[in-house]
Amino acid sequence: MNQKVFQPLSFLKRDAAPGTAQPWLLVLMHGVGSNEQDLFGLASSVPAHFHVVSLRAPNAVGPGAYAWFQFGVTPEGQRVINEAQEAASREQLALTVSALSQQLGVPPERVVLGGFSQGGIMALSLLLTQPRRMHAAMAMHSRLLAEVLPLRAPLAELQGKQLWVSAGTRDAVLPPAHAQAVRQLAPQWPLTLTYAEFPSAHEITAHELAQAMAWLQQLTV
Repeated sequence: MNQKVFQPLSFLKRDAAPGTAQPWLLVLMHGVGSNEQDLFGLASSVPAHFHVVSLRAPNAVGPGAYAWFQFGVTPEGQRVINEAQEAASREQLALTVSALSQQLGVPPERVVLGGFSQGGIMALSLLLTQPRRMHAAMAMHSRLLAEVLPLRAPLAELQGKQLWVSAGTRDAVLPPAHAQAVRQLAPQWPLTLTYAEFPSAHEITAHELAQAMAWLQQLTV
């Protein structure tokens, strides 16, 4: 029987500062239509004791443009995702994160997944379904997939995990109602949620980035 060979996702990497005794790993994921260059631009703001890896989503949607999964919008405004693509991307992401963790010598308890828009969706989805692979997740201007909720890991596996959720009050692409829905569900999960809204559109402003990096820093104290 043919067994599919795992292909790690393409990425850009910034190493932790030389001499860091116990480095952390931050894995970043971009939104639809972008690539690994996008969030890699944030690396200079990430605390120096983190390795920073920015991944490229596996599905090409145009020249230099990629997506974790394709989606459509019904006439009623409901988003419909390509579930097979999402599931395949989530598994490829999980295996890539574990491979990076092993190669860099960073255990899961010092791994953080972060993403913007669809990348944030993936970070949140992996936290809820395979929390053993990480300590925390950051979902910026994102949403929770209803398709992922039935796949949630046992609550005991979410114990002690950390989650950052942020939204823009003027975000017309993924309005803050999506982040607010996560905030409403979070009390059902034994994790620590940090929630923030910013007066912004579908973008990461300097203020939001500073707050998110402060949260990232306090994880490691």
